[in-house]
Amino acid sequence: MSLNTHNESAIHHVVIIGGGFGGLYAAQKLGKSKVPVKITLIDKRNFHLFQPLLYQVATGSLSPADIASPLRSVLSENKNTSVVMGEVLDIDPQGQVVKLKNHLDIGYDSLIVATGVSHHYFGNDQWSEQAPGLKTIEDAINIRRRILSAFEAAEKTHDRQFKEALMNFVVIGGGPTGVELAGTLAELAHRTLSNEFTNIDTKQARIILIEGTDRVLPPYHADLSEAAKQSLLKLGVEVKTSAMVTNIEDHVVTFKCGEQVEQIQAQTILWAAGVKASAMGKVLGDRLNAELDRVGRVVVQPDMSIANYPNIYVIGDLANYPHQGDRPLPGVAPVAMQQGEYVAHHIEAKVLEREPAKFKYWDFGSLAVIGRHEAVVDFKFLRLKGWLAWFIWTFVHVYYLIEFDNKLIVMIQWGWNYFTHRRGARLITGRYLQVLEEMEGIRAGGLNLEAKETANVA
Repeated sequence: MSLNTHNESAIHHVVIIGGGFGGLYAAQKLGKSKVPVKITLIDKRNFHLFQPLLYQVATGSLSPADIASPLRSVLSENKNTSVVMGEVLDIDPQGQVVKLKNHLDIGYDSLIVATGVSHHYFGNDQWSEQAPGLKTIEDAINIRRRILSAFEAAEKTHDRQFKEALMNFVVIGGGPTGVELAGTLAELAHRTLSNEFTNIDTKQARIILIEGTDRVLPPYHADLSEAAKQSLLKLGVEVKTSAMVTNIEDHVVTFKCGEQVEQIQAQTILWAAGVKASAMGKVLGDRLNAELDRVGRVVVQPDMSIANYPNIYVIGDLANYPHQGDRPLPGVAPVAMQQGEYVAHHIEAKVLEREPAKFKYWDFGSLAVIGRHEAVVDFKFLRLKGWLAWFIWTFVHVYYLIEFDNKLIVMIQWGWNYFTHRRGARLITGRYLQVLEEMEGIRAGGLNLEAKETANVA
C-alpha cells in the first residue's frame, strides 16, 4: 500500500522522519512556506517530547504531559502538513520511497531524517537492564519508579546491608544529563523526602556521580566545570572523576580510578555516559552507502545532505556535521532547531530554483542546572554561575517549550516546587510490586561485594 507518493502531484512532497526538535522545526517552517510544498511528518509517537526536562519527570518534579505536545495539535494550523504515526523500517532511494511497518510506502521528493540517538553502553549492552538511560518518557517513568521504590523498600527492611544498598544511587556520566540527574536526586533525597519516612533518614542516601574524564561537564569551560562540581558537593553528591566503569553486575558498579579498583553496591544505577545513532543511521549506511562515524551518526555535506543524494537530509543528533570548527557540532537541541529551519529554507530555495544559502550554526551558549539556585551558563563572551545562571536556565527552558499550556503549567509547577520544596509527580506506576519483589530478591540472594570479572569500556 502506498500513501502520498511523490509522482501523484506536481507539488513538491517533503517527508520528515522524526518529530523531535529538528523534524518539528523543519515541519513548522515548511508549513508556513509560501512555496508550493506538502509535508508528511512520520513518528513512532504521536507527540513531541521536550527532552531537556526529562530528568525532572524521572525525579518527580514534572509529569510526562508537562513536557510533551501532541504533534497533530502543534501542526494543526499547517494545512499542507499530514502526520503519520508509524515506524520507518527502510528507504528506497531509487524509487524515492520510505517503507513503514504494515507494508505502507510513502513517496517523497525531499526526505529529512531526524531520528536522533539512543543509549550507548560501549559494547556492554547487558548493562542496560540494571543501568537504564534517559531518552524517552518510558525511560523517565521507569527511573522514577526505581528511585521511589528504593526508598519504599528501604522503609520496610530491617536488613542493614540491604538498606544501605537501597539508599545508594549511582549516576554514570558527568555530562549535563548526569549532572542534572545527580543534583536533582540529591535535592529529592536530602530535602523533599527528609520528613516523609518513619524508619529511614533519606538524608543518609548516597548519590554518587561517576565521570570518566578529569572533570564534570567536559565540554564547558574549566571554571564552570569546577563551579558545577562544587555545587554538587554542596548538595551532598559524591563526585568521582577520572573513574572508568568496567562492569555492572548483580547491582554492583565496578570502576577504576587510576590503578585502584572500587565497587559500589546500589539498587538504583542510572546511565548518562554515552549515545549512539538510532537504527536509521545503519539503514542510511546500507542503502545509500552513507559515511558513518564510530557511534553510527551520518556524516553529512555542508548543506546537511548525504553525499550523492542531494534530496536526502540528515539533521539533529543523528547528523555528524564536521564542517564548522575543529569538531562535529554537539548533539544539543539548538543545533537540531537551527538545522531543521535551515533545511526547510534549503528545500524552498531548490523548489524556486534559487541558490541555497550555506548552513552556519550560531552557538548562543550552553546551560546546565545543578539544583536550586545552582546552574552554570556559558555564553562564550560571558560565563555565569549561581543564582543568575539558574534564572537564565529557567527562562530559556520555559521559552523553548512548544505549547503555551506547557509553558504555563511548568512555570506554575516550578513556582510551587520552589516555595514548598515539594514534588507533586512522585507516582510509582506500572510494575511497582514486581520492582519491590526484584529488590527483595537481591536480599534473598545475598549481597555480593566480592571482586568480579571486569569488562573494559571502549
